[in-house]
Amino acid sequence: MQRLFQSPTDPVFVQNPYPFYARARAAGPLVWWEDYALPMATTHRAVNTLLRDRRFGREPITQPDIPEHVAGFYAVEAHSMLELEPPRHTRLRGLVLRAFTSRRIQAMAPEIEALARDLATKLPVGAFDLLDAFCRPIPVILIARLLGVPEAMAPELLRWSNAMVQMYQARRTRAEEVAANAAAEDFAGFLRAYVERRRTDPRDDLITALITAEEAGEKLSTDELITTCILLLNAGHEATVHSLGNGVKACLQTGARPGAGAATLVEEILRHDPPLHLFTRTAYEDVTLFGHDFRRGDQVGLLLASAGRDAAVYAEAETFRPDRDDGPANLAFGAGLHFCVGAPLARLELQIALTVLFEMHPGLRLAAQPSYANIYHFHGLEHLIVTR
Repeated sequence: MQRLFQSPTDPVFVQNPYPFYARARAAGPLVWWEDYALPMATTHRAVNTLLRDRRFGREPITQPDIPEHVAGFYAVEAHSMLELEPPRHTRLRGLVLRAFTSRRIQAMAPEIEALARDLATKLPVGAFDLLDAFCRPIPVILIARLLGVPEAMAPELLRWSNAMVQMYQARRTRAEEVAANAAAEDFAGFLRAYVERRRTDPRDDLITALITAEEAGEKLSTDELITTCILLLNAGHEATVHSLGNGVKACLQTGARPGAGAATLVEEILRHDPPLHLFTRTAYEDVTLFGHDFRRGDQVGLLLASAGRDAAVYAEAETFRPDRDDGPANLAFGAGLHFCVGAPLARLELQIALTVLFEMHPGLRLAAQPSYANIYHFHGLEHLIVTR
């Protein structure tokens, strides 16, 4: 296995990690990334295989020691279906899907369009940051409405979410860990009180649906319900904002527009410049894959963004083609047991928001060179300065 060096916080890498991914794919389906001291899956086949192989999972075999200053954060994480495996994952996911139904998501389409039109109508005159004016408000407001919490809480929800997701970034500091822990405790405290009110005053919202969801006599505990709501906001908001920003950037740089092909365009955005670039798995037994011997407890990194640029499965893989009709499904939302439950909502938001934005502002153009934020394992813009 070839060993490669690349700091994930290097400014050149932050702005364009794809040359490193190309070098990694050329070295084989698995490479050793020295900066992480982990093997990394580089090709679409390798990433897809490891996502679906039940001999690998998210839940650690041995629970790590948790420092006191992040105990509150990991108390929330302990109930996240993203970090669990069967049988608990099966139970949690089944209950959540009974509440987070495709019917409920599709019913939000008119609301998504109305919100996008309202925000697009209010875009500032002159040069402005589209992330703040359009991309960031959409998912957090929609999640607030979906959960049934007051829309006025959206700025606070966004602040908590932004603080918590720092824990998943390569550059995080102790100060950011402390802030993430405080945000997790505040968020959980707010939701705990809100859930208790909904138990006696049910409404037509997701929190009430999660409370009443039941399967084979099982229900979500209050802690599980709280963590599920936090997961839906943090994961859904982070992915949608980055995808919206990356997608608008690609459209403005290439001249692509949604039109009747909005769904196809969104899939190409997710393939070409996805919001999450690296995800890890743990081996649950000794297994040999792609010429490497994994031992029980070993971790492996999955380079989701590298898989999307694999020329073995996509023609002109480095080129953004909004009408692309070749290749397998992209892996931006994962695959297998842990495929993102919020993917249908994220896709719907992206399709509608992009369509509305370019329909209402066909003359939208870049006013400054876009730059990516130093937030790896995520990949999203720091600013998107445009004018209309």
